[in-house]
Formats: sequence, structure tokens, C-alpha cells
Amino acid sequence: MQENRISRWYFGGVSSSAAACLTHPLDLIKVHLQTQQEVRLRMIGMTVNVVRREGYLALYSGLSASLCRQMTYSLSRFAIYETIRDRINRENKTLMPFYQKVLLGAFGGFAGGLIGTPADLVNVRMQNDVKLPAELRRNYAHVLDGLLRVWKEEGIFKLFSGATMASVRGALVSIGQLSCYDQSKQLVLATGYFTDNILTHFLASVFAGGCAIILCQPLDVVKTRIMNSKLEYRSVLHCLTETAKLGPKAFYKGLVPAAIRLIPQTVFTFIFLEQLKQHFGLVVVT
Repeated sequence: MQENRISRWYFGGVSSSAAACLTHPLDLIKVHLQTQQEVRLRMIGMTVNVVRREGYLALYSGLSASLCRQMTYSLSRFAIYETIRDRINRENKTLMPFYQKVLLGAFGGFAGGLIGTPADLVNVRMQNDVKLPAELRRNYAHVLDGLLRVWKEEGIFKLFSGATMASVRGALVSIGQLSCYDQSKQLVLATGYFTDNILTHFLASVFAGGCAIILCQPLDVVKTRIMNSKLEYRSVLHCLTETAKLGPKAFYKGLVPAAIRLIPQTVFTFIFLEQLKQHFGLVVVT
């Protein structure tokens, strides 16, 4: 009989929130780059511009909304994926095949994207506020203030603006992060050169982060534009059309900071998650 530890349902939200605290400035710069109608500043220039205008603390604008998003979006997708995967593995007494991991990751990510859309919308707006003229800023005090003001001023349905894109993006990110991490970790361990330790988690999560970036970046750009807009875009199709007019590269605005943010965030998330499992996970006997 062998004892193993599996994740508790909320571990994904906790580990993602911890990772977000470390990578939030990069997420903010990514949003600023994606919401430029014309490419005026690159990553370093945008960072310098934000710090020069608003100070270093401006790089953490919208952190409360980012944490709220992780505790809705990431918590949901991790809870769905890991709970169902672990149950199927126990019942079948074998590891789930990759295609099932992809389907499960897509389902969990889609559900998480929908649940996390309101917090994501406020997150995008709070991050983008610092680059707007004073008279155009929304000036949300924190995530709850943002959620309530959007509801009162724009209607409850505005909270789910961009929900379609956020859900599809969530599905693609979860395939890249959760499914690919699971599979790559399994393959790394199968080589026999590595044990189940931090190095293995690091290698698997770097690969997973790269897969997620390739899959989701175009959708991430469109989602960010829709959420930050007031009346510019009538629909997802209209946003796609207007973005396409700027050329194919427009769909990859913010690619470098997105990669610099998402890959470290993926690494930190899974390292934190594996440590939570190891020390506080549920014990199962196999």
C-alpha cells in the first residue's frame, strides 16, 4: 500500500493568487500594450512611461481585481480539472489519457473563464486607468467598488462583456497549462532521469506556459480590447474585424510581456501547487 497526496479543491486558486502577486506588473504592461490602437510604445518604453507618470506603485494597479480573478477563474478551472482527474484516475487505477486531459482542461477552463469574467473586466479597467487622462479615468477604489459601479452605471450584463472570448481563452489556456503540464510532467518522470521534485515541476511548467501562450494570445488581445471598450465595439466579430485592419501582428500585441508574465506565473503556480499538495494535500492510499 502506498500513500499519495492529491490537491484540495481550492489549492489552484491559492497557488494562482500567490503567483499573480509576483507577476502582476507584467500583466499590467501587457494590458497597456494590447489596448494601444497604434503601436507607440514597446514593453520597456511602456513600463518607463507608467513609472514616470504614476510612480512604481502604479505597476500594481488593479491587484485586488487580479486576486479576485484568480480566486474565481483559476480556482474554478483547477477545482474542476484536478477533482475530476483524480477521481477518474482512482476509479480506473491508471492515468487519464492525454485526449481526455485536453477535453477536461477545455471544459474546466471554459467554466472558469465565464465565472471569472466580471473580475477580469474590472482587472483590465483598473490596470488601464493609469495611462488615461485624469478626466477619463474610472478610478475604481478596489475590485468590489469596480464590480458595483459597473453594475449600477452600465448594467449587470456589462459585467459579462467579453465573456465569450474570456471563456474560450480560458479553455485554451487550461489546455496549455493544465493538460500539457500534466502530460509533460508524466513524460519527464517516465524518462527515469528525474524524480517528482521542483526541477521536474519547473521543466513541465515552462513547457505548459509556452503552449498556453501560443494557443491564447490572439484571443487574449481581443478579450482585453472588448473589456476595456465603452462603445467602440458592437460585438466580438466587430472587434475582430477592427483589430484585423491593423494587420496580423495586432493579434500578438503584448506577446513578449505576455510570455514573460504567463510562463513565470505558470511556473510559480505549479511550484506553489505541488508544495501545497505535498504538505497539506488529501492523503489517498493506492
